[in-house]
Amino acid sequence: MPERHVVLGVSGSIAAYKAVDLASKLTQAGVAVHTVMTEAATQLVGPATFRAITGLPVSTSMFDLTNPYSIEHISLSEVADLMLIAPATANVMAKLTTGIADDLLTCTALATRAPILIAPAMHTAMWENAATQANFETLKSRGVRFVGPAVGRLASGGFGAGRFASVHDILGIALGLLGAGGDLTGRKLVITAAGTRESIDPIRFLSNRSTGKMGFALAEAARDRGANVTLITGPTFLEPPSGMSVFPVESAAEMLDAVKLVSSDADVLIMAAAVADYTPEMCASEKLKKEELDIDFVLPLSRTEDILTTVTGIPIRVGFAAESQHLIKNAQRKLVAKNLDLIVANDISRKDSGMGADDNECTVLDRKGESESLPLMPKREVAERILDRIVALLDQA
Repeated sequence: MPERHVVLGVSGSIAAYKAVDLASKLTQAGVAVHTVMTEAATQLVGPATFRAITGLPVSTSMFDLTNPYSIEHISLSEVADLMLIAPATANVMAKLTTGIADDLLTCTALATRAPILIAPAMHTAMWENAATQANFETLKSRGVRFVGPAVGRLASGGFGAGRFASVHDILGIALGLLGAGGDLTGRKLVITAAGTRESIDPIRFLSNRSTGKMGFALAEAARDRGANVTLITGPTFLEPPSGMSVFPVESAAEMLDAVKLVSSDADVLIMAAAVADYTPEMCASEKLKKEELDIDFVLPLSRTEDILTTVTGIPIRVGFAAESQHLIKNAQRKLVAKNLDLIVANDISRKDSGMGADDNECTVLDRKGESESLPLMPKREVAERILDRIVALLDQA
């Protein structure tokens, strides 16, 4: 992807130290991060920290002759694909509302034509003050995007609204905004992830080893390419991605209902979830006690409804085949039987690839009989390769 530029404005909230982690994660995502700090922010975190993390100069003053961006604040405003102010104090929000530009951060915000994303962080009383709330509403009406603040324990020891949003949430929304105009802009993708749980009684269930990592990687990659993403996920330990609609479900039946609900206007359906093939015919309302069961307890099962076979009419439909033998043959059979455009074949017998692993080695097959073998690589890279194929199919449609 072409290099993207974020101007990261850091103001004098105690949450300024969390902006270091944010700058690091943006940099790891391939974003060029140009940090602008207010004088108050430099009292909390040293500019050298941001420079070491981002590898780029840090601007603190319009009159710093050692920084090429400092004298000409217009340069920073023009290089930005996104201006992210995190954390933003009540004071900075008030200045932005009234158009005051008395430091490099506010000058840059006033001059930029890039989208602006603000992550406020302040004491609850300051956030709830009528003036701050009025500024919040005014900035939103002008098209400024906000993430947070969250409700939680504050640096002051109190509890309430005003806490800096999680870096995970800020990062996701920022990357989504940077992806606007990407090759999936205007496209709606419905993606499923993780395994399902089929309940036996209130605490026992049938499931599988899927963690959801592949589906989440696909959802995040699609979001970062401009797509409108709806993620339907079974139970997982992964933190839900931000910048998209997320529908948590548990059973195969619930996942089918969710896919039907959201996919009527979808351009693409990617079934990366490991959906149970069977479900107990009945779920006990109380915990089954082993002393009350026969020694040879039999659990009657019935077939679940196959989602890809049931949900049709979506322009591009992509499935996954998790196989332990005859990988390509079985994948080709599923491709034809479910009338798919693409299928991704995974060898689940490997410990370093597929379910539970961070990497994947797979083969992508299409309805023309062509195949592409992808070597072992991080699942995010696999996701990008799969999306490349999907973009090509959408362009041909």
